[in-house]
Amino acid sequence: MHSGAIRRRLALGLAVLTASGLLAVAAPGEAQAAAYALCPGRKVRTLPFATGTVLVYKRGGYVCAVTLTKRPGAKRTMSVSVQARGNRPVVDLGQYGHHAGPVIVHAGRRCVWLKGRAGRGKFSSGWILC
Repeated sequence: MHSGAIRRRLALGLAVLTASGLLAVAAPGEAQAAAYALCPGRKVRTLPFATGTVLVYKRGGYVCAVTLTKRPGAKRTMSVSVQARGNRPVVDLGQYGHHAGPVIVHAGRRCVWLKGRAGRGKFSSGWILC
């Protein structure tokens, strides 16, 4: 075998091992991984309520939020809302089976008010991230 063929086989083997390792690590947090893919930045809050969770991310003065349901599948009324102090809220409301959002607002250093809804459960944070 030529050295080029050996390198290709080693690269393929390494790629397969890396992919299988990533799948094994990613499977338990699949719902949160999906939210991470939707929102840029780092997660700063996890706000649980009876029927779901609001995940909050920040990056460069922007705040992003997603509402995840505890029971994905059947569509239900879901929403997520982010309001920077002094501005109007930005809302995503609809019939969703997994998540509402993402909603992204520029907050700078201002406080934000987050709201989430999944089915009959609701959440309201009050002013946070001040």
